Amino acid sequence: MATPASPQGSAARRARPGMVTCAVCGAESRQVPFRAGPSEQAPDLDLRPGEPLRSTMAHWLQQCPRCGYAAPDIREAMPSAARVVGAAPFRALVNDAAIPALSRRFLAWAHLLEETGKLHEAAEAMLQAAWTADDLHRPDLARAWRREAVALWRSGPRLDSEQSLKVIDALRRAEDWEAAEEAVASLSARDLPEALRQVLALEARLIEARDARRHSVASALLPPARRPHASHQRVIGRGSLFGWLKRLFRRRG
Repeated sequence: MATPASPQGSAARRARPGMVTCAVCGAESRQVPFRAGPSEQAPDLDLRPGEPLRSTMAHWLQQCPRCGYAAPDIREAMPSAARVVGAAPFRALVNDAAIPALSRRFLAWAHLLEETGKLHEAAEAMLQAAWTADDLHRPDLARAWRREAVALWRSGPRLDSEQSLKVIDALRRAEDWEAAEEAVASLSARDLPEALRQVLALEARLIEARDARRHSVASALLPPARRPHASHQRVIGRGSLFGWLKRLFRRRG
């Protein structure tokens, strides 16, 4: 990561024990240390991890109480972070009391990623914001943020097969049935591994049934699918959760 965009001097950068120094504004705050542990249950079709990792979302991101900068580790920041954090759209977002506080944290991270050109990463953060809305029983927000996640995925580089499956699941959960059917037809034309094709087949059945509920990966795989323990060293970002799914698929052979 780059050095802080607005250095506050060596004294400010040396946080007191138990405190974290924001890389954007130099403010110190107490942040709860978090290290992802194993997920005992299978993930959802959009790869939200199972329990007990599922219930730890409040600790996945840190947020500076002064400037609102949100990231997995606010001690680090991209060179343009200070510009984004200081701009009116970001200020309006982090101060919007109509949005639940935890959701705002993920939306702030998604906004920063989008503004710095990391569109696929922004889509992941936006999807995670939708997960917080799921937990808060706010289906209106969850649907809206899943649609925004799809728009971000499709605005970035060409999607791989696994990302395309996440788009399909987001469209289904958002009840965008026609768009979901079109996405299924498009992905069906690709040469997919058998396990991914099983997931796609389940998505197609759920879309046909107009089922917008969450379902797990395990429900898509034919026996004898196993549910191994999986360590998640990184929660935020595409690599860790997709790595879990790929390891699960490989162990079915």
